[in-house]
Amino acid sequence: MKKSILTLAVIFIGLSSFGQSKCFSRLQKAFDDRGSYTVSDDMHRNVILSFFQDGGDSYCIAGKVRVENGLIVSIFLQYDDNTYEMMEKNFYNSKKTPPTIVNGITEMIYNTDSEKFKIVFIDQLKPRKKSYKSVDLPDDL
Repeated sequence: MKKSILTLAVIFIGLSSFGQSKCFSRLQKAFDDRGSYTVSDDMHRNVILSFFQDGGDSYCIAGKVRVENGLIVSIFLQYDDNTYEMMEKNFYNSKKTPPTIVNGITEMIYNTDSEKFKIVFIDQLKPRKKSYKSVDLPDDL
């Protein structure tokens, strides 16, 4: 009995980490395929922060972000109880300047703890394009 519970726990952890490792790639594909509306200067309360780890894996968490003049000026991480905490660490792009947004996703952001991440403005994702309804032809033609 203990072995089967342990096996189920290992499978569950493996599946959940597998879903998280594909977190950013799924978001990137959606934005590449569908495009993004312009991200306005404001506090955006429904963003996804995708943190990249060594080995190419990523994990995503919820947050909110303040945008001013098209640049990220503050980042807040969201907790399970729906409260937020401001990221106190300095963050910047590869040129050591405030990160910009292209097609609803920021360029790579680095912070003083050597973390790297991108912010995805999920509310700015354009809807899927409509597709035509196909027709089945009758068999007696």
